[in-house]
Amino acid sequence: MDRLESQYKKILSDYMTDQTEKNLYIAQNFTRQLIQNNISPEDVVSIHKNAVEKLFPRRMSEEQLAYDFLIEVMVHYGMAHREHQSLLQKQAEYEIEMKIATSIQSTLLKTEVPQLLNIDIGMISIPIRKMNGDYVHFLYNRDDYLSVAVTDVVGKGVPAALCMSMVKYGLEALDYAYRDPSYVLEVINRVIEKSVDDSMFVSMFYGCLDMRKSTFSYASAGHEPALHYSAMRDQFIPLESTGLLLGVLPETKYSYNEITLEENDIVIMMTDGVTEFRLLDELNAREVITSLIFENKYLSAQELCNLLYKQIEKIQDFKLSDDFTIAIIKK
Repeated sequence: MDRLESQYKKILSDYMTDQTEKNLYIAQNFTRQLIQNNISPEDVVSIHKNAVEKLFPRRMSEEQLAYDFLIEVMVHYGMAHREHQSLLQKQAEYEIEMKIATSIQSTLLKTEVPQLLNIDIGMISIPIRKMNGDYVHFLYNRDDYLSVAVTDVVGKGVPAALCMSMVKYGLEALDYAYRDPSYVLEVINRVIEKSVDDSMFVSMFYGCLDMRKSTFSYASAGHEPALHYSAMRDQFIPLESTGLLLGVLPETKYSYNEITLEENDIVIMMTDGVTEFRLLDELNAREVITSLIFENKYLSAQELCNLLYKQIEKIQDFKLSDDFTIAIIKK
């Protein structure tokens, strides 16, 4: 510090004598030494005060209090400035993490909607931020069965994206058993329980359509109930199926139910971001959904998905509070 004070005194003295651009340039370069030596803003003021006191001792009697006041101000300014810089650094790290997570999703978790005869399929998944906490997985590599998993991860960022990837590859590894919703949920549950943090959980609705028998079997792990529109009855039936969230207990068992799909029947699977109208408690979200589908049931499955998103977004004044995901199967 003594060396720096001596240098600064010389630079200030030269400037007070000549006041040239060269002197200013030397002073500007000197700031690099201050930074390299980790000199705080309040210490810079103190160095300047000491230099002035030695160069102009008669003036300091009047300016002493003013410098002491400035040093106190700069102490608090320096603390606030360092805290601000720390927050900026954390924000930059967060942005990098989000870019990585988004890249993981776009590369590993891309969802392709099947194009099948006699079965019309639609899907829409809109995140409210860069990262999507929802995921839809289709398995349709046979002509007689179609399975679909609608998943919602409780968590965000890279951990959620990695958890999603485990869910995806777990589902793909269960190719041999995809017709049994109970077994699928039990296996994925064990994978998640062993592999992710205790604070992260996953809800899932898993359904499998036997296209030859027209039966739809389904099971749920703490997920939003799906809806079945029966064209013959001209009414909606909730597909209730209770089951614990994935990743809570390793040996959880899941039961499944089964329905028969007739011509023009519709199955609507969704996440809770579709049904939670947090700013409009007076509205029943499921009544809104069933009413929209009933009035527009002649539309294709994808058109119904798009319509539901636009209308529900409009109802909530374009301020959705959670990721919005719907998958529809129409026979």
